Amino acid sequence: MGAHTQGQGPRRANGEREAEILGVLQRADGALTPGEVAERLGGELTYSSVVTILTRMHTKQLLTRTPRGRAYAYTPVTDDPGFAARRMRSVLEERSDRQAVLARFADGLSADDAELLRQLLGPDQ
Repeated sequence: MGAHTQGQGPRRANGEREAEILGVLQRADGALTPGEVAERLGGELTYSSVVTILTRMHTKQLLTRTPRGRAYAYTPVTDDPGFAARRMRSVLEERSDRQAVLARFADGLSADDAELLRQLLGPDQ
């Protein structure tokens, strides 16, 4: 079998692959090309699979890219807390009744998280 099985590991959901690649990019000192990402994944994905996932993430505006040689080099647009905040905003924006969603969210917060949110919003809010 040999080389034919490279990159044919267990199938994972696209979101899981994106998170894995995002982690590689966030740990890097700078932008990475698809080949560098594939190498850091230890050959778990084929080069073309990495290109496909990076392109999809760029289309979703999760990554920026700059030309490097014959490829692009990719970097995340934000850090992990920033991505979590973006996901929270997108869920909120999908709902028609923002007040009800925010009220339910606030009701579900622990006392410590509620206090932290109050501090972050500040006295001027």
